[in-house]
Amino acid sequence: MSRPRRPSARRAAEAASEHLERSEEWNGLHAGDPVIVAGLSLKGATWEFRAHVLNRHNETESVEVVGGRPGDRTIRSFAPDRIFAVVGRTRGRRSPDRLIAGQLSLADAPQLPLG
Repeated sequence: MSRPRRPSARRAAEAASEHLERSEEWNGLHAGDPVIVAGLSLKGATWEFRAHVLNRHNETESVEVVGGRPGDRTIRSFAPDRIFAVVGRTRGRRSPDRLIAGQLSLADAPQLPLG
């Protein structure tokens, strides 16, 4: 008697994540654009936008970023209200939170193209 064939790990992962909507563009960002993550202080860390994710089961949103300390390519997810656009020069500053003081997050103020 033969056993039913088990789905591959890739197919099982795809089926388990069917309720997730991923987009590589969000509020004016495109995959690879630099961002600042509020409340995350890793000395020398830089982050790039990877994707916006909507969970259709519970309507929660998250933003995936990739980066970290120099040489790292860690993937992390954060609430959209913690993601800020990189404006101007960022070198020589101590805290990412200082760079975003007084700014609205991309969830509150999308960086949409003009015209």
